[in-house]
Amino acid sequence: MNKLLLVDGSNLLFQMFYGMPARILNSKGKPMQGVLGFVGALLKIIRKTDPTHILVLFDGEHSNPRTELSETYKANRMDYTTVPEEDNPFSQLDDIYKALQHLQIPFYETTHYEADDIIAAYVHTLKNIPIIISSWDSDLFSLISDHTSIFRYRGDNSYVCDKAYVWNRLQIQPSQYKFFKALCGDTADNIKGIKGIGPKSAAYLVNKYNSIQELYDNLENEKLKKLLFGQKTVLELNYKLIDFIEVDSLPYSLEHLVYTLHQEVTTKSILTKIGAY
Repeated sequence: MNKLLLVDGSNLLFQMFYGMPARILNSKGKPMQGVLGFVGALLKIIRKTDPTHILVLFDGEHSNPRTELSETYKANRMDYTTVPEEDNPFSQLDDIYKALQHLQIPFYETTHYEADDIIAAYVHTLKNIPIIISSWDSDLFSLISDHTSIFRYRGDNSYVCDKAYVWNRLQIQPSQYKFFKALCGDTADNIKGIKGIGPKSAAYLVNKYNSIQELYDNLENEKLKKLLFGQKTVLELNYKLIDFIEVDSLPYSLEHLVYTLHQEVTTKSILTKIGAY
């Protein structure tokens, strides 16, 4: 049976670049810990999930349509144009691309949308095959379904997030996640939630009401009424920022994502082959 692995490449790069115990230099004195960690982690992810098809997605450097809705969206993120090369994870991206090309793994750098939007487009389009999303980005929880799960890589402590995981952690269904997040906010993306509404209150509200409009039409609790008074526009904006943007077309069709990992492939052999070791 076909099984698609969608890898959030930027997320994995940052995890590996900052998660390695120390800066690692190659034979030429160039930092390579991000490349080493990325390739090693990717090979382990592939072996743990055993996909038949793979696509790795990266966020490109381009204007973000969500900042047209809110100029503060992701305004808390570091500007890496001011960061020295040795401390910049993006400085190792070229070698990662070379490694993916050597492995014959398709990859795509976004030119307009965010990687999350492309991932969502694949999930919404390919509804008849199992899909595994490798990422630590909780925004993707809303995509979890009977055929889609999220794999969080952490070496031997890696784990899968499915519908049961979301319920046990947040007491909501994945389909309610965007509404939940609109209420709570998202510090990672600099989206401020409603002051006084935490995860428990948000879970109560999304399980009781199906939409922001229904919430405001039927809310009876006086304390919550006070907290939510005048905040409907904020909630609607938050939801738009959290929601996925509809993508015009997929960068690859499924038939172009076929992949078979050769067991003899190692991180060292790949990095040596591309001259990064």
